Amino acid sequence: QVHLVESGGGLVQAGESLRLSCAATGRTMVTYIMGWFRQAPGKEREFVAAISWSGDSTDYGDSVKGRFAVSRDNAKNTVYLQLNSLKSEDTAVYYCAASLGTSPHYKEHKYDYWGQGTQVTVSS
Repeated sequence: QVHLVESGGGLVQAGESLRLSCAATGRTMVTYIMGWFRQAPGKEREFVAAISWSGDSTDYGDSVKGRFAVSRDNAKNTVYLQLNSLKSEDTAVYYCAASLGTSPHYKEHKYDYWGQGTQVTVSS
């Protein structure tokens, strides 16, 4: 069992940056694929980024490629999402998720554990 807690969300202006963190407790996350998803009001949850257990492989959703960066520190049981050049359309609740799969994946059903989410609001 893995318990995930996101932090770092907030209100920023367009063009600014944020760094989200996701801390895992209950079991080491070193063997898990870690992913980030987001859900804006009235929209379906959307894949943002994922990272392999070693950090060597990453994947990004098309809408965030080149602006967001995912990383992890297995010693701290924490995964990060750096959000740069934020736009108003990035406003959403951001969720961290853990998967027992073998490679970064964009499909929600591949993920076994989910955090409660952290709100990111970008004003234009």
